[in-house]
Order: sequence, then C-alpha cells, then structure tokens
Amino acid sequence: MNIVIIGLGNIGGSFAQAIQQCGGDHNVYAIDVDEEALHLAENQQLIKKGYTDPKDIIPEADFIIFAVYPRVIVDIIDQYYALFKENTIITDVTGIKRQIIAEIEDKLPPEVDFIFGHPMAGRENRGLKYASSEVFKGANYLITPTERNKKDNIECLKDFVRKIGFRNISEISPEFHDDVIGFTSQLAHVIAISLINSDDVDRNTKKYTGDSYRDLTRITNINEKLWPELFMMNKDYLQKHIDEFTFQLDKLSTAISDEDIETMEEMMKESRKRYHDLHDLDMPD
Repeated sequence: MNIVIIGLGNIGGSFAQAIQQCGGDHNVYAIDVDEEALHLAENQQLIKKGYTDPKDIIPEADFIIFAVYPRVIVDIIDQYYALFKENTIITDVTGIKRQIIAEIEDKLPPEVDFIFGHPMAGRENRGLKYASSEVFKGANYLITPTERNKKDNIECLKDFVRKIGFRNISEISPEFHDDVIGFTSQLAHVIAISLINSDDVDRNTKKYTGDSYRDLTRITNINEKLWPELFMMNKDYLQKHIDEFTFQLDKLSTAISDEDIETMEEMMKESRKRYHDLHDLDMPD
C-alpha cells in the first residue's frame, strides 16, 4: 500500500515514525513545501521519497493523511481532486470538522472516501525534529463519519490507528466533535493565552513560578498561524464555552470579594469531584 503524508511537521512526522515502527508492506511518501524536512525524513528512512508538488505522487496514493492546516486541505482538494486514484482512503488530523467537511465532501469523486479524524495527541513544538511516535501510544482517536463514508473503510482506518498505538477510538458526529473540542482544547488554549498575557512583564515571573503556573501555561507555546484558523472556524461553540467559563470565573470572583467561604468551598468540592471523575475515565481497562 502506498501511504502519502501531506505535511511532514510534528504530527505528520510522528505518523511516519509510527508507520515505520509497526512494520507492514507499506511504501510511505510525503508532500511538504520544506525540502529540508523531506530530505531529513528520507535520510532517516521515515519515508521512501518526498515531494513538493502534490501531483507527482497523489495519483499513486492508496491512503492519504492530511497533517496540514484546515485551509490547506481545502486548497489541495480544490486543485487536485481529479488526480485521486479510485478507492483511495483519505483522513486528516485537524481540530475542526463541520466547516471543512462542508467545503470538501461535494468536491470529492464518489469513489474516493475521506474519513475525517482527529488524533488526540501531539506536542506544542513545531517541525519534524519534534516528531515522536510515542505520543500516539495509548492516546484517544476521534473519527467523525459522514453518510458517504463506507463502513469497511472506517474499519480499515480504525485498524490502522490501532496498529500505530492509539487505544480508544470513538465515532462521533462532526457537530459533537466541534462542541467537545471547543471546550476541552480550544477553550483551554484561550484561558492559557489570557493567563500568561495578563502577567506583569516587569515582575520577572519566571523566577517565582512553580508547577501550577507551568502546567497552566504549557500550551501557550502555540502555532499562531494555525490556532486563529481553528478559533474562527469554531467560533459559535468556542464563544459559548468562553461565556460559560466567564460565568464561573465571575461567580468565584464575587465569592472572593464577598468573603463567601461557603460558595468557594462548594465550587472547589465540585471541581475536585469532576477532576476525579475525569481521571477515572483515563485509567487502563
């Protein structure tokens, strides 16, 4: 099987590593604008060959992984949809689904199956040098099937991601995906950005930080080209979650101002309960 990874950065490189390590009869190719990254991946034998022009390898692909920005996916589909081979399976890694699906599905040939996915794994740093297949091991993987997806192809994708290390694979609707990711990921980034940017730059805070501040601000090492795109494409759900968070923040602020210990205690008990409920779900089977 010819596998083509479009975008050989952190996530795309991690896929290449994972495929290499799991073995199998695969030829792995990559498409990227960064020729240096392609040469590095070739030298490390992560890929058989790299290309800067999609038309040079897309017609040979049996399985394609888009590991690029959402708008780049749309642009490539617009330009090269006629080159996809019959029965090609395509997937992606993007953190937004509804708008991308709406812009892509009607353009695809009927014999090409794009099964939209989202690996819940990765690192903040950018580039192939930060790629690691380790981030996939035991991680969650979301699939958002649509009516045009074939059941056999969905099962094929599930088998593939299990082989490269993912454990929990969930099928959810594109709408629920954007809602839950708007809360668990995008809102978390909004809070972290706001927190670190509210710091007094003259305080030299780094001399006084502990684990709490480091943990809360870790994800601010952010890709400023990607995340505004994700925020805007999901702004309805994201803004709803920001409003709900603001309500809770205001409630706690008022309790502090009023020295309302009872309310503070109740909020902290509830947050502790939710924390343990959440982490109970993460325990091994």
